Amino acid sequence: MAATTDQDDDGRTESPQSAPRRRSRGSRGGSRRSRRSRRSPRSRPGRIAMAVSVFGELLITAGLILGLFVAYSLWWTNVQADQEARKQSDAVRDRWAGGPGALDTKDGIGFLHVPGMKAGEILVKKGTDPKTLNDGVAGYYTKPVKSALPEDDKGNFSLAAHRDGHGAKFHNIDKLKDGDPIVFESKDKWYVYKVYAKLAETSKFNVDVLDEVPKESGKKKPGRFITLTTCTPVYTSTYRYVVWGELERVEKVDNERTPPKEIR
Repeated sequence: MAATTDQDDDGRTESPQSAPRRRSRGSRGGSRRSRRSRRSPRSRPGRIAMAVSVFGELLITAGLILGLFVAYSLWWTNVQADQEARKQSDAVRDRWAGGPGALDTKDGIGFLHVPGMKAGEILVKKGTDPKTLNDGVAGYYTKPVKSALPEDDKGNFSLAAHRDGHGAKFHNIDKLKDGDPIVFESKDKWYVYKVYAKLAETSKFNVDVLDEVPKESGKKKPGRFITLTTCTPVYTSTYRYVVWGELERVEKVDNERTPPKEIR
């Protein structure tokens, strides 16, 4: 059989050498395309990760903006309202500097003192609209049920104030207990009321709590009452929290404006 190898003169056998093969351009292009196609699936997770990162940054930014809004609503509005309330209170006190006299309703009819709420003295003005209450004061109702005033022989002296933000003067209304004093100071008299009933939650549309005789408090006969109202739960305006008090006594203001024993 013929051999498939050649022998040289020395008898050594040599393997035949194959000629080098050249790649066609088409094959090289196909190889590059195949490499790119192999890389492209790996690029998709990168784009998804970038989208997730951007979305996360947007959420963080939105959270910061929301936090700043909450800080503005619950802290900065308190600062502004307290400053305005002090300014208005000082103006009323300056007009009263001459000593006791008739009821003065200009820019405020007097001051509310409720030790159980730890809110200091609260200027009381006419009206319960947001523009009035946002100045960090309490207001007496003119509608839907018109409030009586403390000097009236009978009726319900009904007040409202914010519970959070804008001074939050009634923030601790839920801390009041039966028998706690509520003192209203006018230019010439101290009106001392005592808490006798509370309503922890009622509809914001329940105006019966403001009636001249607040029957929901258990009273059936006319008297001289005071009603404090504010929003509840805290940081919402869904319902109303109500506290009722009844007049216990009236003291005249002396030249030193000596307060009643309940608030000394």
